[in-house]
Amino acid sequence: MSEFSEDVYTEPSNIDTNTLNNLGPLRPMAGVWEGSRGLDIKPKADGPRKQAYVERIELQPIDPVTNGPQLFYGLRYLILITKPDQVKTYHEQVGYWLWEPATNTVIQTLAIPRGQIAMASGVVAPDAKNFELVALRESETYGIRSNPFLEFGFKTVEYRIKVSINDDGTWGYEEDTVMLIRGKEDEPFHHIDRNLLSKVEEPTPNPMVR
Repeated sequence: MSEFSEDVYTEPSNIDTNTLNNLGPLRPMAGVWEGSRGLDIKPKADGPRKQAYVERIELQPIDPVTNGPQLFYGLRYLILITKPDQVKTYHEQVGYWLWEPATNTVIQTLAIPRGQIAMASGVVAPDAKNFELVALRESETYGIRSNPFLEFGFKTVEYRIKVSINDDGTWGYEEDTVMLIRGKEDEPFHHIDRNLLSKVEEPTPNPMVR
């Protein structure tokens, strides 16, 4: 039997339009954040290389979103990363963090200007301080898609992000992007990124409640 109702059109009634009040475990992440202690472990021809980075991430609430009876509250995000003391963008990423209250599901969508997109998910308690989301290349739903060159040279087969919400108001993450690199397919490479973020601005309320 399907986990979904046959009625795929009827939207929920009496939706609370204040997204900030309905973000579940994502609520502490809303706002603008900076981190200066980022660490990237990336693949190079001569082996793994470590790179420090500085990050700014904006997470702003969006109006509630429905797919028929399905209801999401979410944060739109933009990540800009540079190397210390440099202006050129080292990494840029956009997407959404979404919370589905009915199923206690958190979703992260991401897109990067290397021709790659992914969508990761996890079941998370509404008051969770630590949680993990996963995307798998072979998944038809929460998966990974890459341009032909990346599929050829750096095939991404798994993506995981672990989030930790700290009592001092900061939050941090560790990402593990598993790649099969051309010529070394029998040795999966774990591309690791981690950082600790401190709030520099409060979030702007979503348009429906401004």
